[in-house]
Amino acid sequence: MSDMGTILILGCGNMAGAMLDGWLASGIPPERFAVYDPVSRTYPDGVTALAAMPEDGHYDAILLGFKPQDLAALAPAIAPLAGDRTVIMSILAGVELGTLRRHFARAEGAVRVMPNLAVAIGKSPVGLAAEGLSAERSDAVFSLFDRLGTAEWVAEEEFDLFTALAGSGPAFLYRVIDTLAAAAANFGFPRDKALRTAIAMVEGAAALAAHSADEPATLADRVASPGGTTRAGLDVLDHDQRLLALMTDTLGAARDRSAEMTREARGAGVSAN
Repeated sequence: MSDMGTILILGCGNMAGAMLDGWLASGIPPERFAVYDPVSRTYPDGVTALAAMPEDGHYDAILLGFKPQDLAALAPAIAPLAGDRTVIMSILAGVELGTLRRHFARAEGAVRVMPNLAVAIGKSPVGLAAEGLSAERSDAVFSLFDRLGTAEWVAEEEFDLFTALAGSGPAFLYRVIDTLAAAAANFGFPRDKALRTAIAMVEGAAALAAHSADEPATLADRVASPGGTTRAGLDVLDHDQRLLALMTDTLGAARDRSAEMTREARGAGVSAN
């Protein structure tokens, strides 16, 4: 597997911290990571905690994990660290590859990254859009993020939709789980028992879908015997494609907000001149 070497993490909040946890759990030695975050935090043994933004040093990759609106102010201090063998990796919402390339012109390349918090347990889809990377470095980047779940190369014009599906998607699924339990409670089933049952059901169904050669639609039909209980429920969900319409509206709203955030980032001076 290709090796990304040393990684500097600038800003280590919830998402970047979860990524660090996932990488360490996957077996990457902690000595390969250095972290700077102005908020005092405790990091796993072996990870270098920096007291200030480094002024020099070589890093194979720099992960930008701070707030997107801070990019313009912080970029001048970061740019000297990003040499021609450094990959800039960004989880900054709305910040485009062109903006990253303008801020860090000396860097080998830039990568936009869209994970979700399941990176901490190695179960997140991770969207990647890159510019300027060699084939070797592309492989190294993919291998690094595939440790956090399932990495996918995504065209940048698809990034807003991937953000809605993979980044916001867990919240939508949590709402479905909660609603299933609430519906059972409406029929008199104890709420705590309904919630435990709904979570266990979703966990098992997702695991089966992940390991099956069949698509989820086929698996649903296998559960649904003609004239049975499951078919009665599916008939409600499928009537007038109501579930598809709801999910289309949901993903569309999240996608559109992602695109709006990109426009806001441009207008707020995040982009380099």
